[in-house]
Amino acid sequence: MNATLLYRIASVIFILFAAGHTFGFLTLVPPSPEARAVFDGMNNVHFQLRRESFTYGGFYRGFGLSITVTLLFSAFLAWHLGTLARSNPQAIGWLGWAFALVQVISIVLSWKYFAKGPAIFSAGVAICLAWAAWLARAKG
Repeated sequence: MNATLLYRIASVIFILFAAGHTFGFLTLVPPSPEARAVFDGMNNVHFQLRRESFTYGGFYRGFGLSITVTLLFSAFLAWHLGTLARSNPQAIGWLGWAFALVQVISIVLSWKYFAKGPAIFSAGVAICLAWAAWLARAKG
């Protein structure tokens, strides 16, 4: 294994993570009448903030799509770091380790607040990023 390949693998995992996340939250069907009531309330109850009307369902979709964009940017960044690992590994510096640390934190947050699936994706990415950062540092 080399750092470039590990960053490329992380990039692909990020893309799969983004697709799964987006599909999952946009197609969520509340599994019980109580969950349906909460879902309907999030989407049908409006509140005013600075003369604009909002719903918590809108915030949910907005934040969810923001996470999708962040995951896709992370895929781009991982791919770019793979290119740097081949041509100029010392340029990666601490960014590689910080990127891996963010994913470790994502494992903890996913495990605590979401589900095992996102935690597993985060773990796969974290392993690839940490291993690649270690290899790039050794090479640089």
